[in-house]
Amino acid sequence: MGRASPIGFTALLATLTAFGPLSIDMYLPALPALADGFATSPGRIQLTLSAFFAGFGVGQLVYGPLSDRWGRRPPLLWGIALYVGASLACALSTRVAALIAFRLVQGLGAGAGPLIARAVVRDVYERDRAARMLSLMMLVMGAAPLVAPFLGGQLLLAFGWRSIFGTLASFGALCFLGAALGLRETLDPTRRHEAGLSAMLARYGVLLQDRAYVGYTLSSGAAYAGMFAYFAGSPFVFIRLYRVPAERYGFLFALNVIGLMVCAAVNSRLVLRLGADQLLQRGVIAVALAGAALVVAAFTGWGGLVGLLLPLLAFMASLSFIGANAMAGALAAFPHMAGTASALAGTIQFGLGAVSGAAVGGLSDGTALPMAVVIAVAGLVSLLAHRLLVPA
Repeated sequence: MGRASPIGFTALLATLTAFGPLSIDMYLPALPALADGFATSPGRIQLTLSAFFAGFGVGQLVYGPLSDRWGRRPPLLWGIALYVGASLACALSTRVAALIAFRLVQGLGAGAGPLIARAVVRDVYERDRAARMLSLMMLVMGAAPLVAPFLGGQLLLAFGWRSIFGTLASFGALCFLGAALGLRETLDPTRRHEAGLSAMLARYGVLLQDRAYVGYTLSSGAAYAGMFAYFAGSPFVFIRLYRVPAERYGFLFALNVIGLMVCAAVNSRLVLRLGADQLLQRGVIAVALAGAALVVAAFTGWGGLVGLLLPLLAFMASLSFIGANAMAGALAAFPHMAGTASALAGTIQFGLGAVSGAAVGGLSDGTALPMAVVIAVAGLVSLLAHRLLVPA
């Protein structure tokens, strides 16, 4: 097995966390075109997002325990291989039902990358340093969601939507080679656990009975559900409602990514001084306030597109103070089963994301209000979960 340099190690783990952002963000500019091409409704096309979220979350329930039993490398490589095959199948789909199904499978494969990358971090680092490493990974891979919508828009314009999934398959193949050659096993054999169904369920039961774990997981998962609602609604709001050309959608998306990157850099510098919990508390307050402001802007129409972009930027940027810090808190008490704990957290996060994405599609009325309301509810739930469940 390969051994990467410290910089290479960080870069490889960051790349593995990019499966979700690339698989989601690269094809967002194509959503209205897909609705037209398949002659179906926006809500139906938005199910391709919800299917990916569901697959991504459910897959982690399997990868986590398997990685705690067999080590990090084997399930990672199998998951990436599944992702590559499903991406090619998406590119060849001729019916929207098939595309939804293959997106589900693609999500099942994609879940291996970020989950196992987080577990590797927990294998190697203690709590606050783990939070710093997770934040640095978000910063390093900020280029993924920054570049993905631009690339997706240009591929759509030049070659059509199928080329987007062909590109994702190529990315997966490169990640497979990188992980196979450059990632050493980080889980000591003495810390491995049985992977039978009863053992898996027992460990999930232990996690769900831990109030702090549930609080950290829900506060993060709800906040990220707001981001998934943005993914589902913004292409139709920006491209159809405000007439932004699909190939320029990436410029608006980039504003939020830049906000995420800046706040990730701030978080990585402050977390060792202030602690992960204090920064998390500030983050959940920020997303609740930003969500409320977004509803006001969508309902009143104040400021037009700019009036929507400002609270969206505040909401998205604040996620950098939530994700890494909440994950570090959730995993802190369970170093002996970091893969399982990370898996359940990821499943809850993407399960809530699937619900929020479907809610935006189901409530779609041609305005920005459904997206804004779902995002606001997500921010409020994040704040309440933190206040009621996370120890002071």
